[in-house]
Amino acid sequence: MTQNNANPTPHNAESLTTQVRSAVIWRSGTQILGQLLTWASTFVVIRLLDPVDYGLFAMTQVVLVLLNMLNGYGLASALIQRKDAGVQAQRQLFGMLILLNVGLAAVQFAAAPLAASYYRQPMVADLLRVQALIYLTTPFVALPYAQLARAMDFRRQAQANFASGIAGAVTALAGAYAGWGVWTLVAAPLAMYAVRAIGMTWAAGTLMWPSFDFRGAGDMARYGGIMAAGQIFWFVQSQADVFIAGRWFDPHLLGIYTTSLFLAQIFVSKFVPPLNEVAFSAYARLREDPTAVANAFVKSARLIMVLALPFYAGLAVTAHPLVEVVLGPKWIEVAAVVQWLALAMPFMTLQTLYAPATDACGRPEIGAGNGAIGALVLSVAFLIGVHWGVTGLVAAWLLAYPVYLALSTWRTLPVIGVRARVLGAALAPPVVASLVMAGAVSAVDHALLPLIPLLRLLALTSVGAGVYCGWLVLFAPGLVRDVVALIRHRREPQAV
Repeated sequence: MTQNNANPTPHNAESLTTQVRSAVIWRSGTQILGQLLTWASTFVVIRLLDPVDYGLFAMTQVVLVLLNMLNGYGLASALIQRKDAGVQAQRQLFGMLILLNVGLAAVQFAAAPLAASYYRQPMVADLLRVQALIYLTTPFVALPYAQLARAMDFRRQAQANFASGIAGAVTALAGAYAGWGVWTLVAAPLAMYAVRAIGMTWAAGTLMWPSFDFRGAGDMARYGGIMAAGQIFWFVQSQADVFIAGRWFDPHLLGIYTTSLFLAQIFVSKFVPPLNEVAFSAYARLREDPTAVANAFVKSARLIMVLALPFYAGLAVTAHPLVEVVLGPKWIEVAAVVQWLALAMPFMTLQTLYAPATDACGRPEIGAGNGAIGALVLSVAFLIGVHWGVTGLVAAWLLAYPVYLALSTWRTLPVIGVRARVLGAALAPPVVASLVMAGAVSAVDHALLPLIPLLRLLALTSVGAGVYCGWLVLFAPGLVRDVVALIRHRREPQAV
């Protein structure tokens, strides 16, 4: 009798663990290094540009993000989890991606004046027309991504992403110093995506002719369509505030709000997505073993929240010196907004971990349904909150996101076979440690003598790191051992 590879033997399970660990190191490790370099340039660029530039750019992003939800990455995910992914299927995927993205570029180019009219900012049309070039690079990124993800080969993918990040950072710095203004924010992504397309195609090493004969590819189209529907709902919930505020706020105030979101969402938007890419590929390999998927989800959620929770708690209590040091005095309005937005980000982070597990289990409709719930709950909250300006939008985040997460948790956990109390128990130690850390940092902040912002920030972050790590070592040693074992790749002894 042949062994079912979906239920891994100890040897196969160890092999998968090794692959996942290597993938995480390459995908998130290079992501961290790349982000450190690009953030350095990003913060320099923010200091050089004005809130108005970021406000105008945010208006274009609503359109760009919406159409990017339809750019075919759902089709790529369908290829990743498909059993038969031969050359013909890959050529069909390439053909779908080309047709889809050329169409999206044309739609954005044609719709640019409508967006400019809605925001009452004529320059938005010009920005959108140039940004439409990004779609032409997508087929040369999505196809290699699917090929490499199926093989759990994130090393070469990470190298391409790293090179593209450097290209974007260099372009952004050059544009900012050359006085390009808002066009700096357009040129940098164009350079980044162009380099990524070249790098990913080279990394996969399988450039092929597309096929426009889509017979037999209906399953990929259906799977990709369901995932695209979920992505559209994600767009509504993630961009509704900017879409609504763009009509109510002037570019300066919108720039303050969106820059605050950028800072508050750094972890969930920059660190979590690469981890989710690895998780999706790993869950897809385990999908025939529900227990393995459930255990893997709890472990990955716990590890990510061990890192995320102290980041958000620390951001909330150090926002003022952080903004003064990183962004400069002209952005000081951002500090109070970041301080409160950071409190909503743990809910958002946990929410983003659900879709990879349900998608890989062949249930993309769960993620789509959750997205629909979030789109409704958050849009209503933002429509109400915008009447009170930025403060109202922040209040909407704090009140609506816990409700959205609760509903999504109720729908998702049974599908991946996880009990709420098990997940809660896994997350309790970092939650408590983060709250203790925040209290300690606040107390020290109030007791400190006046210091320059940089010294104040260094003192507070040092106290926070010490308190958080110390609390876990004293009161959650098992969690610390698990994290260290994962990093060092030591298997726990088997029970006798």
